[in-house]
Amino acid sequence: MEMSIASSNEAEIGHILGIDFGQSKIGLAIADEETRMAFAFDTLVNDRNFLKKLKEIVAKEDVKAIVMGMTKHDKDEESAKEKIRFAEIIEKEIGMPVVFQDEMFTTKMAQDNIKQRGGRNIAKTDDQEAARIILQEWLDRNLYIT
Repeated sequence: MEMSIASSNEAEIGHILGIDFGQSKIGLAIADEETRMAFAFDTLVNDRNFLKKLKEIVAKEDVKAIVMGMTKHDKDEESAKEKIRFAEIIEKEIGMPVVFQDEMFTTKMAQDNIKQRGGRNIAKTDDQEAARIILQEWLDRNLYIT
């Protein structure tokens, strides 16, 4: 029987990283290009070490694209500007473009999801769950884009 893939190196699959930006915490989610299913990944502190940690994750997880939640509400213009500035920093430091996905109600949905699963200490993981929702919504809307 002949193998269709000679080695595991030939079957490498890149990942897509989802980001839920917050002033104190940043939630991360990840999906691979093949299954296109998002999973909560981590929550990082938004401090001066964030970009270093993000670079390490991008390299280790072979990230090919970054999707970040964006405020679409007219009354939250300052938050939108802050997210655009943050995305520009990521693009410059990581060398990868950031695409935006509407994040309306994702924190509320994340908290509800965690409660339904019987989770405790919701504030500890709601950022990464919100990032998962943002990323999954983007994946669902961009089904044939890699």
